[in-house]
Amino acid sequence: MSGSQLWVDVDDYFTSHLSPDDEALRAALRDSETAGLPPIAVTAAQGKLLHLLALTQGARHVLEIGTLGGYSTIWLGRALPEDGRLVTLEYNAKHADVAVRNISRAGLERIVEVRVGPALESLPKLADENPAPFDLVFIDADKANNRRYVEWALKLTRAGSLIILDNVVREGRVADARSTEPDVVGTRAALELIASHPRLSGTAIQTVGLKGYDGFALARVQD
Repeated sequence: MSGSQLWVDVDDYFTSHLSPDDEALRAALRDSETAGLPPIAVTAAQGKLLHLLALTQGARHVLEIGTLGGYSTIWLGRALPEDGRLVTLEYNAKHADVAVRNISRAGLERIVEVRVGPALESLPKLADENPAPFDLVFIDADKANNRRYVEWALKLTRAGSLIILDNVVREGRVADARSTEPDVVGTRAALELIASHPRLSGTAIQTVGLKGYDGFALARVQD
């Protein structure tokens, strides 16, 4: 058995026991595929991790940068109380339309707000509204702007908030300091910001599984 097939088998085992899906989650993935969205949503195990992190935070307000078809949004939204709020930002209007339908099917339309447009335009507008600080921020958008997304996350959170940055391994390319690829440069810049900023304490974890070789960074906002 190849290493990659073993990763998939173990992921399937974990998912079947610890992160079983339901019709709303299955439909979100199915409708995203039918609509031609790229197959880059988080896995069920990763979605459950986001859900548990939000629960552990006692999160009431969540910000997601990068909605895609709303699969991760559903996992996060289900962790919030009835009066919670999740704002999710999506660049692509077609993706946002699919996400809105998926979120509504999951019964989360009163909690979740999908905002369409470039995140770097939506974030200043959101800040101008002076929202309650977000307890958790999940960043899963274009990697070239990762540092700027982390900077905005800092502005919109509080001491004790969590910032999660997805897809940081870039198939190992993140370790190449000579790389000029925008996704690598942006991701390295975000990680260097987490490492150097006095209000952030973070780490990064490599993962294997259904989506191959990847990983995420996790940072806590300090006082």
